[in-house]
Amino acid sequence: MTAKHDATTTPPVEPDADAPLTDDEFERGHGAMLARRARAATGLSQNAFSERFGIPTGSLRDWEQGRRAPDAAAQSYLRVIARMPEAVAKALHDAA
Repeated sequence: MTAKHDATTTPPVEPDADAPLTDDEFERGHGAMLARRARAATGLSQNAFSERFGIPTGSLRDWEQGRRAPDAAAQSYLRVIARMPEAVAKALHDAA
């Protein structure tokens, strides 16, 4: 009975907001920023962005929410989309 009592009265330990990010946390945060910036440059929904640029919707959602980090090639692709969204869309359409 004491274990249950201790579990209900002990406040949860909050993570230190000032603690430095791990390398993994930093990469996921950086990838999230790149994905959100690229999609914002187009003004498209996640589904429309995914269809236009050939990125799986689940991957885009995970990148934007910081659950996963895009690999190096995807990061480069997102940077190009953010800077030249119409040119990338045209190049993909012309190639099809």
